[in-house]
Order: sequence, then C-alpha cells, then structure tokens
Amino acid sequence: MTTQRKATFAGGCFWCMVKPFDQWDGVHAVVSGYTGGHVENPTYEEVKTGTTGHYEAVEITFDPSIISYNEILEVFWRQIDPTDAGGQFQDRGDQYRAAIFYHDEEQQKSAESSKQALAESGRFSKPIVTEILEAVTFYPAEEYHQDFYKKSEKEYKEDRAKSGRDEFITENWQ
Repeated sequence: MTTQRKATFAGGCFWCMVKPFDQWDGVHAVVSGYTGGHVENPTYEEVKTGTTGHYEAVEITFDPSIISYNEILEVFWRQIDPTDAGGQFQDRGDQYRAAIFYHDEEQQKSAESSKQALAESGRFSKPIVTEILEAVTFYPAEEYHQDFYKKSEKEYKEDRAKSGRDEFITENWQ
C-alpha cells in the first residue's frame, strides 16, 4: 500500500501555482486554498483584503515513491521570486507572499536545506526571503478557484501573461 503525503506552498496567486505541480507523475491532487491566518473558514473575498493573515496557497497530495518531496521543492522554487517579501509579481500584499509550509521534521529539514542551497548558488543577487513555516489548517478555496487553469483557460492565460511570472522564470531558471 502506498502512503500519500502532503506538501503545502504559497507562491503568490494560487491560480498560477496549480499547473506546475499538476503535471507531474505521482502528484494526485493540487488544491487551491488558504493557510496561515487567524480567521476560520475564510472566503476569497476576506483573504484578498489582506486582513485575515492567510496566504493563498496550494496543498499537494503526492506519492513519495514516484515523486520525492525534494523534487516538489525544486518545482516550487522555479515558480516564484524567492527574493520578494511583499508578494509575487503583480500580486502584492501579505496574502501573496511566498512560503513553504512543512508537515513534519523531515520536510522542514529538506526545505531549509533547499533554501540554503539556493542562497549559496549565487543565482540571485538579493537574499532569499521565502519563509519556512509549520503547516497549519488549510482551507480549500471556493470551487471556482479549483483547477482554474483548466476551467477558465483564457482568463488564466491572460492573468498569467500580465503577471510577469513567465518572464521571471525564463530569465532566472532557463
């Protein structure tokens, strides 16, 4: 019997964080949602005000015998600007900050090690400010946010195109 694991990441707008993980063998689900705040069962309208303390995030269910947590971390780092503490790309505010939410001590060590390796790589001239935090309650977002890149392909592509994310990824990772 295979054990499934969870990985939780915030990387700006959750719409842009689903597809990069959804494409990998061993990833069973990528759910958009909210974590890290002080309001129970927050709504999108509440979270987008920036007053609930939540991050827009994705919770990934994966099979570690097919894709490792370290491989998932590598996918995460390549989706964000790890030097930006004020949000991600066009999305500004605390709800759009990047963070890794670890589910156990092993994930915490892996996340810290990957952050240190990225900092020492010299890839970025500014400090790596992405937070590594203990996972807390994850609230799935409203249904219309789930798999947005599939459901609303045109809007997703337009939003992603104007965000600057793809240009940053190309410039820094490819």
